[in-house]
Amino acid sequence: MSLTVSNLSAGYEGTPILRDIDCTVEENEIVGVVGRNGVGKTTLLKTVMGLLEPESGTVQFKGQDMTDEPADVHARSGIGYVPQGRDVFPGLSVQQNLLIGENIGSGEQTLYDRVYEYFPILEERADQDAGTMSGGQQQMLAIGRALVGDPDLLVVDEPSEGVQPSIVQSITKDLRRINQDLDTTILFVEQNLSVIQGLADRCYAMDHGTIVDELDGDELANRTQLEEYLVV
Repeated sequence: MSLTVSNLSAGYEGTPILRDIDCTVEENEIVGVVGRNGVGKTTLLKTVMGLLEPESGTVQFKGQDMTDEPADVHARSGIGYVPQGRDVFPGLSVQQNLLIGENIGSGEQTLYDRVYEYFPILEERADQDAGTMSGGQQQMLAIGRALVGDPDLLVVDEPSEGVQPSIVQSITKDLRRINQDLDTTILFVEQNLSVIQGLADRCYAMDHGTIVDELDGDELANRTQLEEYLVV
């Protein structure tokens, strides 16, 4: 098992957001988390990443208890994070942003060649300030930055947000290739139906801070069933 979340509850300044979350991600699997705005999807990822301290429950990664470990320990253990809104460093060049990704994992191997293979625009614009790139290019950079350190688990929050549809399709295919080529496990949050269906092996559906359903196979292919968790 790559990731195991058990009885996890968390919130902000005394306000509960997550309530008794149980979920797992197998090695080399791609798992989505779906749900309407405000149901706790991003909070779940932040807690998994060690950016938010849980109130109760546990987070285990590759058999190790990561519950009380800070975010830098999560990164060094092999978890790469692509936050919502990308969060690239706008005043740094593409190359400088990618260098930051070396802090992920053991540091024994870097994947610059593979990053440039998946996202050739990053090599072409290595000296360009990240803040001058389009939203789609910044998303590629954020994924590339997380991939450089050769993570075992890639955690991606809303990869389609603010990205034009043609690039969304490309990023979806690239994430699937990363999983297949590098055996990288992926946990992602998304509300775009096409991305969910094109990327996920299975999905957890969230509502009011809890997991209310698990979808795979025919259920995941059923747009109507998915839309129940996405449309207000």
